[in-house]
Amino acid sequence: MRLVDGSKLLELQNTPVNIRNICIVAHVDHGKTTLADSLISSNGIISQRMSGKLRYMDSRPDEQERGITMKSSSISLYHAVEKQEYLVNLIDSPGHVDFSSEVSTAVRLCDGAIVVVDVVEGVCPQTRLALKQAYSENIQAVLVLNKIDRLILEMQMTPLDAYVHLTQVMEQVNAVMGELFASEVLGNEETKIDKQEMKEKPKEDNNFYDWTSALEDADDSNLYFSPEQGNVVFASAIDGWGFTVHTFARLFSEKLGVKEEILRKVLWGDFYLNSKTKRFMKGAQEKAKKPLFVQLVLDNLWNVYETIAMRNEKEKVPIICEKLGIKLTTRDLRHTDSRIQLQSLMMQWLPLSQTVLNMVCIKLPSPKEIGPEKVEKLMCTKICDFESLHPQTQELRNDFLACDSSSERPVIVYISKMFSVDKSMLPENKPKALTAEEMTLRRERARQMREQMKLNEVNLQAIPMTEEKKDDNAQEDSNENEKEENQPAFIAFARVFSGRLRKGDKVYVLGPKHDPSRILNIKDFEVDPNKKLKDLKSDEHITCAEIKSLYILMGRELEEIDEAVAGNIVGIGGLEEHVLKTATLSTTIACPAFSELQSAAVPILRVALEPANPSQLPQLVKGLKLLNQSDSCVQVLLQESGEHVIVTAGEVHLERCLEDLKNNYAKIPISVSEPIVPFRETIIEPPKIDMANEEIDSQNIDKGHDTEVDPVITVLTNNKQSRIKIRARSLPNEITALLDKSTDLLKAVSQHIKSLHGSSKNENIENKLDDLNINGTHELSDRMLKLIEIFIEELKNISSKLGPEWSNVAEQIWSVGPRNCGPNLLLNQTPDYDTKFLYHKNELKEDPRFEYESSFVNGFQLASLAGPLCEEPMMGVAFCVEEWSLDKSEGDDVGHTFGPLSGQIMSAVKDGCRKAFQVQPQRLMAAMYSCDIVVDQKVLGKLYAALGRRGGRVVGSDLQTGSASFRVQALMPVAESFKFALELRTHTSGLAAPQLLFSHWEVIEIDPFWRPRTEEEYLQWGEKWDGVNRAKAYMDAVRARKGLATDKHLVQHAEKQRTLSKKK
Repeated sequence: MRLVDGSKLLELQNTPVNIRNICIVAHVDHGKTTLADSLISSNGIISQRMSGKLRYMDSRPDEQERGITMKSSSISLYHAVEKQEYLVNLIDSPGHVDFSSEVSTAVRLCDGAIVVVDVVEGVCPQTRLALKQAYSENIQAVLVLNKIDRLILEMQMTPLDAYVHLTQVMEQVNAVMGELFASEVLGNEETKIDKQEMKEKPKEDNNFYDWTSALEDADDSNLYFSPEQGNVVFASAIDGWGFTVHTFARLFSEKLGVKEEILRKVLWGDFYLNSKTKRFMKGAQEKAKKPLFVQLVLDNLWNVYETIAMRNEKEKVPIICEKLGIKLTTRDLRHTDSRIQLQSLMMQWLPLSQTVLNMVCIKLPSPKEIGPEKVEKLMCTKICDFESLHPQTQELRNDFLACDSSSERPVIVYISKMFSVDKSMLPENKPKALTAEEMTLRRERARQMREQMKLNEVNLQAIPMTEEKKDDNAQEDSNENEKEENQPAFIAFARVFSGRLRKGDKVYVLGPKHDPSRILNIKDFEVDPNKKLKDLKSDEHITCAEIKSLYILMGRELEEIDEAVAGNIVGIGGLEEHVLKTATLSTTIACPAFSELQSAAVPILRVALEPANPSQLPQLVKGLKLLNQSDSCVQVLLQESGEHVIVTAGEVHLERCLEDLKNNYAKIPISVSEPIVPFRETIIEPPKIDMANEEIDSQNIDKGHDTEVDPVITVLTNNKQSRIKIRARSLPNEITALLDKSTDLLKAVSQHIKSLHGSSKNENIENKLDDLNINGTHELSDRMLKLIEIFIEELKNISSKLGPEWSNVAEQIWSVGPRNCGPNLLLNQTPDYDTKFLYHKNELKEDPRFEYESSFVNGFQLASLAGPLCEEPMMGVAFCVEEWSLDKSEGDDVGHTFGPLSGQIMSAVKDGCRKAFQVQPQRLMAAMYSCDIVVDQKVLGKLYAALGRRGGRVVGSDLQTGSASFRVQALMPVAESFKFALELRTHTSGLAAPQLLFSHWEVIEIDPFWRPRTEEEYLQWGEKWDGVNRAKAYMDAVRARKGLATDKHLVQHAEKQRTLSKKK
């Protein structure tokens, strides 16, 4: 039974100082949901005995079946510490790598995090990612070292070994934190130095140089987890116990007659108790003494476990209880299962929920303590700094920091995701408890009906037809209502950062691309209140919405409230038509869209969907819209071919999406295609070694088949007015990596160049529209200029090491592609035509070719978006334009035949780029997964065999300390990864579980069109090689799927069919 009702929680919501918004993050199966169960049981929502078995926060059936969390869900808990009452909004997040976007949505709304680590497995890949996500959002964390019972029962360690093991695990966690801290400090140091340089420098000695690093001055005192600070809990969530060093310091201070403060300092670390002097001394390891933590804490724990769980000495249980001052029920004392006895004893002696919630309330910050760094991170994107924001927007920082719910403060609410709920689960649709008056009315009505029935029996009156018709109509109406009710309702998962949000309030819904500085510069800007998300144009990102309902999120249930104040996590109803995935609600247009959520999982796995019955296509389209809205990571695309494609983060994520579509959103049978794997196309330097691993020289190449091809391709437009020379070159990996890393910056630069081109073409229009302040958008912020400078500097550093042909690549960049932000370059090496990209301030001479420049660039964009091998995007290719001439004098009369010149230039550039690509050695690039696999020693060979069959390779493997299992890191092509987890579980009897995360793109070494050319290759494979060319197999599969021509012969040696017997 619940110990605290909703009214108490509502009362606590009004004091933000006593609110704690926290999320639980960890690797998969490290015990997050079991820990959440234990905390929920403290409020009486579930029984203590059921915690760990019920998994209350996993409300979906597939979560319960698989035993993993897939959606982050929130619950509000009450907790009291030293007469102070607190409201804890707890969010349980998934640990599986496929659902790391759910962790991002949870972390964004919180001020603190509980990091759970399994002490046997130690720090795993998802633990690192979770710590990184929490750190990047400026969130303070506390540590729970879980599953200590496994060290006793499973690993059978001694208390001293366990102590050493625990210190190692803690060092691993702190090492990750230190790494994150150092990289951030050194990154910030550069920007600080640049800001200082801009100020006037004082006169100083030129011979002196300051060698000190920012790392020396940076404060990392609160960064690390250390038990003496009270931010580490040692626990076993399944057995329901947990303690901090402070817990035992309180227990032993009276017995030992020592102050609690002193015990807190010496209970963890290299201290021991000198029995003669009765003093705590340092150097336990040096003098081979038992550390105090082992002597006072772990020895006692081990004794309890060994007595009850291992030796099953039932007669000693009452004695232990008496010593600890615990009363066990008669039922528990008689229980035959010793583990249940142990659990009920430990839950009373060291209650986990009490310890963790105390630590959360004391150590983690309240919403009032939000720091200015976090606010600036929320308000600014990577390429835009706080100073460049509009003054009205900058003023909102004070509202964020105040976290005040008074009426003069603007409302600022961030929605991190939308989640679907069955309409019958909404509080307003649930049957309400009847009052005493309503019950008497019902009794009266029932009595009258009984009397009426008796009269009817006596009179045998026929029922009039009109009433029957009415009933039929009512039935039809109810069917229609049922259809409407079958559609799920969407609730926004949100946090109020400022102001007070009431039911019925009208607020602006600001989309993720909303730019306040652009809107505030437009005079008399008005938002159409009737517009919804689907009515907006591409450059509109604001709608008006009314708050229809507000809820407290209680795990599987919702509780309706009338208002939500600053600092709280709430659910908001009625925004389905205004919010797609994320949004910001505010009463002012000056509020910026919050910075984009950072997710570790990249959606890479695509499948095409179609309804089993073609007439049900509208239901599928509707279902896909709902799926897209409810899942923060999935992408729903409509291909040019008309296919409906969904892009997911991995196989488990894909299965969940399909399950949701079939059962909740579309509610129709769906046929799913084979997974569509993305590839990239590239060119490489001419290889020096052939396929037989022999050096290629001019003598041993069979030149009978080869003809020398000029690498420079010359193309002319159809009307012969323009002539273009293009050469394709392979981009060095370092430049490709830099372009990949700087996509946001390159996109912004491209947009700026476009706006400059547009303004130069439309100067007359601009003069008329001066009052709209269009010019304001053509200036880049200081932060952008700084980022461009850094990019140019990095590019120059890389190119200086590569050789003379790349020496001035920064000046030559004309465009990047595909989509103005990809890893391919268009380089301008023409002697007589100037362009600008990174050097956007350069003044250009007037040139007749300028008006066709955008057509030229678009031709390159089209070519890099679909390469000649199988229409997949290119990667790591530089197209050098060596000549571009334009002569409008000849062929003026044939303009109408071939269409406008701009279109001809575009198609000529596209064809030229593709031909230049084809004369170089072409290669396919495959997407690669990094696999992290924890595997038992016995089945290591089977794992290596499974990887070998799928073209994977092991990068590293190491034995985990204190266990017989290995952690194997491997790389595997995404194309070969389907059903890998299932195959691995089958072959290893469930002793290996892989975690797959997209890593990088890798060139497939073999040429898709390879045939023997050198003497050694002829000797090894003969003239007609009929083996399997992996690159060609991939290429043909993609071409066949896209409906492109392949060189597959259906019939190789056709023969006329001869029938042996003729039927007469």
